[in-house]
Amino acid sequence: MTEPRKGAVLIELDSVPGVTPATAPPVPEANGPQGLAMQRAAQAAGSRVNGLGRFFWAAFAAFAGFVLSVMAWDFITGLFTRSDLLGTVALVLLVIFLVAAALIALREVAAFARLRRLDAIRRGAEAAVAARDLVAARHVADQVRAIYAARPEMQAGIASFEARRGDQFDADGLLALAESELLAGPDQAALAQVELATRRVALVTAFVPLALADVATALIANLGMIRRIAEIYGGRSGTLGSWRLTRTVLTHLAATGALAVGDDLIHSVAGGGLLSKLSRRFGEGVVNGALTARVGVAAIDVCRPLPFHATPKPRVSGLVQRALTGVFGADARTTGDQV
Repeated sequence: MTEPRKGAVLIELDSVPGVTPATAPPVPEANGPQGLAMQRAAQAAGSRVNGLGRFFWAAFAAFAGFVLSVMAWDFITGLFTRSDLLGTVALVLLVIFLVAAALIALREVAAFARLRRLDAIRRGAEAAVAARDLVAARHVADQVRAIYAARPEMQAGIASFEARRGDQFDADGLLALAESELLAGPDQAALAQVELATRRVALVTAFVPLALADVATALIANLGMIRRIAEIYGGRSGTLGSWRLTRTVLTHLAATGALAVGDDLIHSVAGGGLLSKLSRRFGEGVVNGALTARVGVAAIDVCRPLPFHATPKPRVSGLVQRALTGVFGADARTTGDQV
């Protein structure tokens, strides 16, 4: 019986050229920042009710309205049996309430009409450019001018547009002039709102550890941002109009996968910054801020009366960099460059 050989045993393997530990892919971070607050807020605002759900809520609203109407009628008639003065006061208050409800309904109808007007102007501009129709382009330019004619801060841009519009002899040139002169101010104001909402969501996510506080802040900040962007471009919306506009923007982003963390933009934000590696909350704040900026860019694209042609479309990277510069130190600047 032979004794086992002592010492090291060398087993030669076929080496693969060019493969070294330095060339190995990085280990993915399973628990990296995911931007959960913005994704949950998008799901809450962008979720659609199915047909059966709409039927249920419509039936419930009709039944509740009928019950409240009967209760109000019985209450007022009962007061008239007790005292004509009390019955009269209750009837007057009911009339005031109904007038206020009618005014609110008219405001919502007007808000939907303003949003539809912006959509119609945008479609008209796209059709005029596609057909190279100068007459249609002039009509679109006049519509855009009429939206901002009453704003004092827009008078300089309107004067410049009127002085130069006669030199444009094609649809592309006229609409490019209208875009650069009439929409420069609204574009800057809208971008400022996006940066403000981005900073707010990032800060709350990073520094407020309360459960669901970041989700509520993200939802409220995005609702307010989209509503103010619509107002800036001339589409003042009511409560229902703002919710519908928000749902349109978020549904579009969710359908295209723009709110997913796995894409290049959000993945670079999640793993590219130093603070995102040191603190998960800071990383979540940066990611949620970047997602908010993306929602803002989509809202600008939806609410703008003219499509981006002469003016370059705003980049999320620049918005994140400007919004978070100084908030998370150099990490925000580094992250912004990577987006």
